[in-house]
Amino acid sequence: MSAIDIEVWVDVVCPWCYIGKRRLERAIADSAHPAEVTVTYRAFELDPMKPVGTGRSVLSRLAERHGTGPEETRETAERAALIGRPDGIDINVDLQVDANSFNAHRMVALGLAQGGPALQAAVLERLFSAHFTEGKVIDDIETLQRLGGEAGLDGRRLAAVLAGKDFADHVREDEKAAKDLGINAVPCFVANRHVALSGTHTVEVMGKLITAALDDQPVPAGHSAP
Repeated sequence: MSAIDIEVWVDVVCPWCYIGKRRLERAIADSAHPAEVTVTYRAFELDPMKPVGTGRSVLSRLAERHGTGPEETRETAERAALIGRPDGIDINVDLQVDANSFNAHRMVALGLAQGGPALQAAVLERLFSAHFTEGKVIDDIETLQRLGGEAGLDGRRLAAVLAGKDFADHVREDEKAAKDLGINAVPCFVANRHVALSGTHTVEVMGKLITAALDDQPVPAGHSAP
């Protein structure tokens, strides 16, 4: 059993969650006891009512949502792209396709069931890259099938999951747990169900989460990323 169990509530269409994942991984690698940390990703849908298969661009959805023009919309969308670049993240706002994330979350849950935290992290990473860098439509079943295979999931098991309702309850349980814990935004990092850190933070502050969990203390005050 790990000394530190970190649960991270994320949405696969949230750029700040992508950045948070990368920074958490760096913080763990830089920590004094990386082998003592286990990370499990939990589902959180920012928009559970979003239609499947709209095919519209993220830029057009943001413009409609915020009532902004093309330049202002692009500036908003590219903020995460600029911040994530030093973390090795390539976000292409022109390619991103708006998508419902429920089935993608089921696929992430399958990764945990099939291969534990390591495979789950690989599946999530593949989905992030597909959505933010490659412009893949991640609410398309055939696309999810290909991406899951590339991440290491068993193809036959994945096909059965995507054709049915397996792991739907898992996603709903994660979302209920988030509600019970008072989580209303992502990313949110919870260590040992006791020490929490919400939002996108520097690697240094993420390291403080690990230290605080070891010491069973609140996370020291830190600075969020710009």
